[in-house]
Amino acid sequence: MSDSDWKKRLGVVYSTNPDFQYTMEDTQAQAETLPPSRQKLTVTIDRRQRAGKQVTLVSGFVGSDEDLKALGKTLKTRCGVGGTAKDGEITIQGDLRDKVTTLLQEMGYKAKRGN
Repeated sequence: MSDSDWKKRLGVVYSTNPDFQYTMEDTQAQAETLPPSRQKLTVTIDRRQRAGKQVTLVSGFVGSDEDLKALGKTLKTRCGVGGTAKDGEITIQGDLRDKVTTLLQEMGYKAKRGN
């Protein structure tokens, strides 16, 4: 164990046993992606902290980051706009709530239009 990982061990109570070896838990368990028919996605619009620009947010995705990015890429390509997919949300530039909702429903997702 290196000395540079002390931040990961904050709050750990140490043993007085000289033979004790601290082991890190694997907290990055791979999330299993639900099938599209069991996903409940919400498509909303957001203007906060974006200099007045509108973006379409797709939230509620349960699964791995790779699957989220693949779905985001598909939506961006089909809409012909830019965006990003991270932190469990897909951000698509512009107000495309209706189009994104219909695309997701065609792909088999349970999607509903928010605000």
